[in-house]
Amino acid sequence: MSLDKSRELYQKARTLLPGGVSSPVRAIKPYPFYTQSASGSKITDIDGNEYIDCCLAYGPNILGHANPNIKEAVISQLDKGWLYGTPTEPEVSLADRIAGLYPSIDMLRFVSTGTEATMSALRAARGFTGKNKFIKIEGGFHGAHDAVLVKAGSGATTLGKPDSLGIPGDFTKHTLQVPFNDIETLTSFIEKYNDDLAAFILEPVMGNIGPVLPEGDYLREVRKVTEENDVVLIFDEVITGFRLAMGGAQEYYGVTPDMTTLGKIVGGGLPIGIFGGKKEIMEMVSPSGSVYQAGTFSGSPTSVAAGLAVLDVLEKEDVHKKLSAAGDDLRSGLSDIVADLGLDYTVSGLSSMFKIFFGDRPLDYQDVLKCDKEGYIKFFFRMLDSGIFLPPSQFETNFLSAAHTGDDLEKILSAYEANLK
Repeated sequence: MSLDKSRELYQKARTLLPGGVSSPVRAIKPYPFYTQSASGSKITDIDGNEYIDCCLAYGPNILGHANPNIKEAVISQLDKGWLYGTPTEPEVSLADRIAGLYPSIDMLRFVSTGTEATMSALRAARGFTGKNKFIKIEGGFHGAHDAVLVKAGSGATTLGKPDSLGIPGDFTKHTLQVPFNDIETLTSFIEKYNDDLAAFILEPVMGNIGPVLPEGDYLREVRKVTEENDVVLIFDEVITGFRLAMGGAQEYYGVTPDMTTLGKIVGGGLPIGIFGGKKEIMEMVSPSGSVYQAGTFSGSPTSVAAGLAVLDVLEKEDVHKKLSAAGDDLRSGLSDIVADLGLDYTVSGLSSMFKIFFGDRPLDYQDVLKCDKEGYIKFFFRMLDSGIFLPPSQFETNFLSAAHTGDDLEKILSAYEANLK
């Protein structure tokens, strides 16, 4: 496999872009491949190499690349103009559909990114409660705003320590952390800090280190203890929203939070973020309330058009049922391969999310850190050479799309078997 053009382009890119990329996860060493085009389940780089894509832009492309229904909707909107700075009828239609699918959402606000969504949700929760602190899951990712970039493992009994230069310690002093799947620690923190505790935010399925799944009744217990203590429960469903079910993880697990953040899939591959929740919380958001939030591209007509199109396809074609069956088959095949090869690895996932952990099945972030990260990266490159593009990190989820065929799944399994040897 030749990557000469990508290597040459990277040399130029690194003089213009920090690390040669526009987001850290794309910085594959010694250099990334540069994509030229994508269609369906395949992605093609500028050297002409084609890969079966199991990264799918880190989650948004549940229908695959260049889906014709989404493309048609976007082109139709472009003919009418693509940014107005005014309200539009389609944004009301999309809001109505989302509110009908998510019982946790009475009202919502469109933003442009998942980072904006989680940042604004936390601000709204603080404004609603009049309290300052919030709890997050250790290793949980909620975008790149200051309050949530806290060192994993720093502990929450003292001040949260920023996980990035440029963030004053005062910005994270109200950020507390607890392990995933640990209801006892969460309960003790809620009891200890309740006088100034506004919210608990978590990914119901940890997607940015996994997937790592909730154990047993963990989510129900989370709902119970937050409700009993008047702590706003925020489900960050930027990854799981519209992937596990039309109503996301909260429909899949039957647990209703107070607030929800969405993104990725609901934009049909175009930039979008959403935060929503109970009416009494969302009415605190400007201009109806005093929690300020604004954005030039919020409710972008093109993103809204793409979002309506993807929801149409998901509902009409029963995509989730088909993806769940495909995911079950793939995970079963991967488990057989791992067992046949006698590897002490584990397969994790649900619905269209999957991953092989190079170690024991993790229950939280500290477990994930014990996996063989260096071994995974070597495996990533072997898979790339075999024409399979996985996320280049042990700490990211693999995805399937509606565009992946039976032949794609067979090739993915064959490549796993050959390269795990």
